[in-house]
Amino acid sequence: MGKITFILGGARSGKSMYALRLAKKRKRVAFIATCQALDKEMKERIRLHKEARPGHWKTFEEPRDLNSLLMRMGDAFDCILIDCLTLLVSNLILSGYKKEEVLKEIKAMLVSLRKKRAKVIMVSNEVGLGLVPANKLGRDFRDIAGKVNQMAVKIADEVLFIVSGIPMKIKGGK
Repeated sequence: MGKITFILGGARSGKSMYALRLAKKRKRVAFIATCQALDKEMKERIRLHKEARPGHWKTFEEPRDLNSLLMRMGDAFDCILIDCLTLLVSNLILSGYKKEEVLKEIKAMLVSLRKKRAKVIMVSNEVGLGLVPANKLGRDFRDIAGKVNQMAVKIADEVLFIVSGIPMKIKGGK
């Protein structure tokens, strides 16, 4: 069973770059991207993210079914980096999944991750520090993402909160 590191932070806080630095210490890295390029601006963001990753890493673009992907991957990697859980939750909700279905999917994924021998690094946004969203969909997303983060923290060996590029250890580690 490998170590699980959960990295949490606000938008543009530096959490993805920090996760990349951690993963670069490993040789066989699987990068699981949950983002979908739905517009020109997002395509450019994805392109820049790809350029920041070493070329020998294996990238998997999977917006929803991470558990099946993890099963197919087996133990071929010594590090699995998932960026990010927040987009995964968004993708599931926008695909019509209800709260209970999202949480069931995430729970299955977390159980699979806990069984991996690889080091696992998960990235997610802290969505509970801002304003209360103005519409029901926004509030539902915030509530589900908050619950997902709590589930991930519970199984993680180490949790870091990134603020303006500075990591603060919340759980585990030295």
